[in-house]
Amino acid sequence: MKDNVQKQGARPGTYEVWYVTWNHPNGQGYWLRYIIKAPLRTDGRGDHEPPRGELWFARMDPEDPAQTFGIHEHYPIDQVKTDAEPFAVTIAGCLLTDRRAFGELAGAGHAIRWDLRWEPSPATLLMLPDAMYARGGIGDTSVLSPNPQIAISGTVTIDGVELSFDGVPGEQSHVWGKKHAYSWAWAHCADFDEAPGATFVMLGARLQRRGITLPPLTIMTLDLDGERHRLSNFRNVLGNRSTWDTGVIRFSSWSPTLRLEGSFTCSPEQMVSCPYVDPDGQELTCVNSEIGDVEIIVQRRRGLRWAEERQLISTGRGHFEIGSRARDPAVTRRHVLVK
Repeated sequence: MKDNVQKQGARPGTYEVWYVTWNHPNGQGYWLRYIIKAPLRTDGRGDHEPPRGELWFARMDPEDPAQTFGIHEHYPIDQVKTDAEPFAVTIAGCLLTDRRAFGELAGAGHAIRWDLRWEPSPATLLMLPDAMYARGGIGDTSVLSPNPQIAISGTVTIDGVELSFDGVPGEQSHVWGKKHAYSWAWAHCADFDEAPGATFVMLGARLQRRGITLPPLTIMTLDLDGERHRLSNFRNVLGNRSTWDTGVIRFSSWSPTLRLEGSFTCSPEQMVSCPYVDPDGQELTCVNSEIGDVEIIVQRRRGLRWAEERQLISTGRGHFEIGSRARDPAVTRRHVLVK
């Protein structure tokens, strides 16, 4: 499977996102997104609105909420270029490949430059059930992680202050589709205390069909001690559970040999509210934090009983978001369109 390579070719009614998340040892968390969007709605004359590129950047600061911000900018499609071999997407001169991201973005009182490098992960993480990737993705939205755990090095300069990164844990993933879920939750952590190499990712989604909102569908994967536990096939969905609300995602899952229970949490001041728009014009809101606290209890079956094997903890290094059709009034920090 081609992992990062563009899936949709900017066809009307589609969107495609490549994103990177990571943290600095000072506690700050970062979120970088490269986007191609092709609206389905028309411009009033019967023609589709032209496709465009977008760049998004956000910083979350756990010590000083005033330093938490997000900005994004739109660009005409003639400033967007994609390559398949080797993979690259370039938006207004800002580059993302399987192993590097560099660029700049300015507005709303901020100026950002980034130059980051990493070695690609040895294997792609398929977050959804395998069957969902047939023919390039058969659902409204598909997602996978070409680089679920990477060591990021380089620099980020924000408002004249340069920060250096030397092998900090992060991830880089790829999303494409036609429409977001009615509501969703995403969570990821690749930096646990005393568990080198451990990586956890969870997706929860509520779908709406004929005006009825369905119960959450939940999938998750845990890499631990060199073993990948994919609790993401259709048989797992029946036993997986998740709930989400302002600043919290809770989840549980089990297989015949493994059981997980845990949470991602943060305060509303540690989140940024992001205005999403589906290609059909439907408005959504995504509240995102890259500085959440994570706790996961891992149990193994011992005969007929379950026994706790590990407790995975990550303080201020959990990445998560919650999306819905209504804005969360508790999250007041807005991601700002600068042009």
